[in-house]
Amino acid sequence: MAWSLAVGMVVGINPSVGLTTLLVVLLAWAFGLSKFASLVGAHVVAPVHLLLFLPFIDLGVHLFHTRKLPMNRSQLEHLSHHPLRLLHDIWQWEWHALLVWGLVAAIAMPLLAVYLRRALIVLLRRHRTLVRSRPAVH
Repeated sequence: MAWSLAVGMVVGINPSVGLTTLLVVLLAWAFGLSKFASLVGAHVVAPVHLLLFLPFIDLGVHLFHTRKLPMNRSQLEHLSHHPLRLLHDIWQWEWHALLVWGLVAAIAMPLLAVYLRRALIVLLRRHRTLVRSRPAVH
């Protein structure tokens, strides 16, 4: 269960928009992990996803020496008049941010899984009734 949560949490902070749930379910299915725990992990870190979206893109811009994100109105209006350029730039920023996220995820996932496992073991030792309880039967 710790690995399921870790996968969900790490995938949940990736800098893509709209692919998180699909990616979490596919990874959980491919590796035989709990889909429910993975989805819970992904949704728990949704606020962190929003906080880390721009830093991942900025780090990708810095590492790959690409143009910075347009942040003022005139820059955004200029890009809106060139849709192919806009599509190219967005894809480039997204791709570089995903590469940076992949490096962070490769380091963070094993560490997160180890510490989540320890936390779950401590929780189960403190509350023995969680281990002995039977599921409700309706």
